[in-house]
Amino acid sequence: MAGAQFSSRGRTRRVLAVLFCLWGLISLSCAARMSVSRQRLEVQKHLKRLNKPASKSIKSSDGDTIDCVDISQQPAFDHPFLKDHKIQMRPNYHPEGLFDENKASAKPIERSSPITQLWHQNGRCPEGTIPIRRTKKDDVLRASSAKRYGRKKHRSIPQPRSADPDLINQSGHQHAIAYVEGDKYYGAKATINVWEPKIQQPNEFSLSQLWILGGSFGEDLNSIEAGWQVSPDLYGDNNTRLFTYWTSDAYQATGCYNLLCSGFIQVNSEIAMGASISPVSAYRNSQYDISILVWKDPKEGHWWMQFGNDFVLGYWPSFLFSYLAESASMIEWGGEVVNSEADGKHTSTQMGSGHFPEEGFGKSSYFRNVQVVDDSNNLKAPKGIGTFTEQSNCYDVQTGSNGDWGHYFYYGGPGRNPNCA
Repeated sequence: MAGAQFSSRGRTRRVLAVLFCLWGLISLSCAARMSVSRQRLEVQKHLKRLNKPASKSIKSSDGDTIDCVDISQQPAFDHPFLKDHKIQMRPNYHPEGLFDENKASAKPIERSSPITQLWHQNGRCPEGTIPIRRTKKDDVLRASSAKRYGRKKHRSIPQPRSADPDLINQSGHQHAIAYVEGDKYYGAKATINVWEPKIQQPNEFSLSQLWILGGSFGEDLNSIEAGWQVSPDLYGDNNTRLFTYWTSDAYQATGCYNLLCSGFIQVNSEIAMGASISPVSAYRNSQYDISILVWKDPKEGHWWMQFGNDFVLGYWPSFLFSYLAESASMIEWGGEVVNSEADGKHTSTQMGSGHFPEEGFGKSSYFRNVQVVDDSNNLKAPKGIGTFTEQSNCYDVQTGSNGDWGHYFYYGGPGRNPNCA
């Protein structure tokens, strides 16, 4: 009898143990479901914040949807400091020398047609609206969190003066740039050769841009950036896209790409931030480039951006920044890639055209007519240009100057190769 009782107790314990296990699994399953549910809710709220009501939507052949949003309803005005902001529709001043230079460099540079954006094939946005690339659910889900969507990782800035190159390589970002420092700068301009570099890993990117920098390379760096990029993680494809970026605290909590947070105020109805650029250059074939100018309006103090000769896109209000509220202390131009070393080797993600500078025009990517804006609001040739690259066997840079191109440089490379492992 005692043996039977003991056996019965043992069975009861086993049944209870199984029930406990099942309860644990159910709890874990419920927790997982709740976590997924919370994430979905967070993503939906984020999409609602970003995707404003549109008066018209245009489907692009690359899969994008461009929403035409009333200029006063754009994401910038979610910022508490911009609630009563009066939109400035045009800058008070353009930099002196801008239009003279356009006349001087009217000679075509092996170009068959001007660069446009792909969505233009299917329509345009009406006056009084701005074109905004619609953010999809998958775009946000590719980010580490809804909060981090549209933001660069901390420490992704090229730091030419660093005495410790290992510190830079820890970020996994590599650069090939030209730069100036040691003065007060009120803007920068460049004409940038446009390519479609190959990306090895979806979490890597390749971009070509200018940086307008203020402050130290610590926690308080101010940066305004503009150029073109290929970023599968951000956009879900390998297209070359126009982009901007800003931060006032070294990429920690402030700033974002394009219009993915409140900050940049767009006034132009024709160009969409983050939309595909077309056509792009081909090796030993037609070459295409874009001109980008960013400058500080001497009257209002806002930082304006112009794309090409005709499109003043909008401005970053000066209150967004600390150091850049007055002027920049450094300007950089060039390329940046992410080297994630996924297989323990250097990435084969290309920078620029994927070819080294010594190959020259039609093969290597270039920046030409590189200029800075001085304290009298004049466009000037930069003085004392320096160059910087972490590993010149992977990506390199070579500067030069001549009558047609002013100050220029070729840059880029293939990444992994026999000399870059």
